[in-house]
Amino acid sequence: MRRFVLIMMLMTASVAVFAQEYVYTEASDLTIIGKLMPGRTANPYHRVDTLLYKGFTPRESHLVRMSSGMGCVFKTDSKSISVITEYGQMDDPVNTNIISARGYDLYILRDGEWLWAASGVSPRNNLSKPLGLISGMDGTEHVCLLYFPTYSEVRSIRIGVEKGSAVMPVENPFSHRIAIWGSSFTHGSSTSRAGLTYPAQFSRSTGLQMLSLGCSGRCLLQDYFCDVLVDVDADAFVFDAFSNPRAYVIRERLVPFIDRMIAAHPGKPLIFQQTIYREKRNFNIEEEAKEQAKMDMAEKIFKEIKSTPEGRKKYKDVYFIVPQACPSTHEASVDGVHPDNYGYTLWAGSIERPVLKILRKYGIRPAPKGSR
Repeated sequence: MRRFVLIMMLMTASVAVFAQEYVYTEASDLTIIGKLMPGRTANPYHRVDTLLYKGFTPRESHLVRMSSGMGCVFKTDSKSISVITEYGQMDDPVNTNIISARGYDLYILRDGEWLWAASGVSPRNNLSKPLGLISGMDGTEHVCLLYFPTYSEVRSIRIGVEKGSAVMPVENPFSHRIAIWGSSFTHGSSTSRAGLTYPAQFSRSTGLQMLSLGCSGRCLLQDYFCDVLVDVDADAFVFDAFSNPRAYVIRERLVPFIDRMIAAHPGKPLIFQQTIYREKRNFNIEEEAKEQAKMDMAEKIFKEIKSTPEGRKKYKDVYFIVPQACPSTHEASVDGVHPDNYGYTLWAGSIERPVLKILRKYGIRPAPKGSR
C-alpha cells in the first residue's frame, strides 16, 4: 500500500511538472554575452554575417553561423526553466557530447561564483519539444548564465519561466571584450557541455568576456578571416592560430596576418598561443614530425620578429604564450587530438596568469568577484 501511494505521488508530481504553464522570452531580448559582432548579424545567434564577409567555404559559412561561445544572462524567481529552440543547420560530431553540440548548459551565480546548475538537450526526433532544463528551485531570485549550443546554428532560443514568475535581463557580468579566434579546440570539440570550452572556463574564472570565433579545423590564418577580425571591436585579441595550419602555411601567412591586425588595432595586445601537444603523435612518427614542425615554426617566427630593436618596436604589442592541456599522465585526450573536459580545464588555468599579466599592461583587469 505504501509503495502504491509513493508511485501515485510520483506520477502526480510528474503530471504537475509536465502541465506547468510557461511564459517564454526570446534569449536575444535578455543580455547576450560572448557575441563577437553585436548588432551586425541579422540572426542574433550568428557570430559572423556570411552575406557581408566573403571568401568562406560552405563548411566555414556553417561553422561561423554556429552559436559556440555565446550565451545569455538573466535573473528569474521561477522554480523551473524551460527552453524551446528553432534550429538551423546542425552537426552531429562523433567526438563531442550531444549536450554540448546542440544542447544547453546552465550556471547560476552563488556567492560571486558561477555554479553549474543544469544541462540538457531535446531528442533528435523532437527538437522543437520544450526542454525542461531545471526544476525544484526555491523560488527566490537567481542570476542565470545559459550557454548556447557549440555545434549548431540556431534561429530562435526561447527561455520559459513559470507563469507568474519574472525573467529580466541583467547587466553583463563579464567585463571588457576579448576576441579569441581558433581551431576546434577553441570551438569546443570534445566537450561534454558548452560551458566547458576553455574560453568559457577562462571567462568564469576571471570575469573577462571572451568573444569566441572558434572555427573547427578551419583556423588557417586566412585573409578572409582577418577581414572579420580587423572589423571586430575588442580590447584585446587571443589566437589559437597554429593548431590547424602546416608549418609552411604558418611561415607564409603569420607575419602578413600580424601586420594587418596591428594596422587595424594599433596599441591593442595580440596574444598568440602555441598549439598544444596532441597525443596521437605518441607512436606515430609522421604525426610527431608534423606536429613538432608546426610548434618549431611558430616559435622560430616569434623569435625572429622580436630579435632586433626594429622588430621589438614594430611588434611591441604582440605576445607568444604556451598553454598546457596535457597532464603528466597523458590521460586527458578524447581522440588523440582534442582534450577532454579536464584537459580544457588545464588549458584555461595554464593561460590565466600569462594572459592577465599581459592585459594588465593595457589597463584590462578582471572584475572583482563581488561585482560579477
